[in-house]
Amino acid sequence: MAFAAEQHAPLLAAAHGGDSQAMEALLRLARPDLRRYAQRHCLISDVDDAVQEALWVMARKLHQLRALAALSGWLLRTVQRECRRLGRIALRYDPYDEAAVDAWLARHNDDALRHELASAIESLPPHYREVLLLRDFEELTITEIATRVGDSTAAVKSRLHRARTLAREYLLA
Repeated sequence: MAFAAEQHAPLLAAAHGGDSQAMEALLRLARPDLRRYAQRHCLISDVDDAVQEALWVMARKLHQLRALAALSGWLLRTVQRECRRLGRIALRYDPYDEAAVDAWLARHNDDALRHELASAIESLPPHYREVLLLRDFEELTITEIATRVGDSTAAVKSRLHRARTLAREYLLA
């Protein structure tokens, strides 16, 4: 994101310290990047609302941010969460419905859970199963997994996310 570049470090530090003019400038810098991100992750009608909420959170909570280098990721996660929240409201659907997970867990004892989890992992395509096992069972880092499988860290993260999504869908189906 453009506003997180080193050239904006003094502006970011001033805004972090409470300078309202620096905060306004930082908000102006962040808006276009957040909007582009929201356009890829939100329903089209929710883009402006998600961006506005992220900017509002930034204005309110920037002083609490301990590592200024984390600002970019923090804002993108805020937009992503807001897109998801707005999508749940609009579609009355949540792919990560925690109530469904809780109900599913309540219906199974420990042995049944182990069996279901093993079945879900076995149902995954081999390239997804491999990264899931390396990360969640062997507890390797993303970088270690990327080295072992010969892919980029971005590819490993994407594959791991997809593997977890598929396993979750299998378990909750």
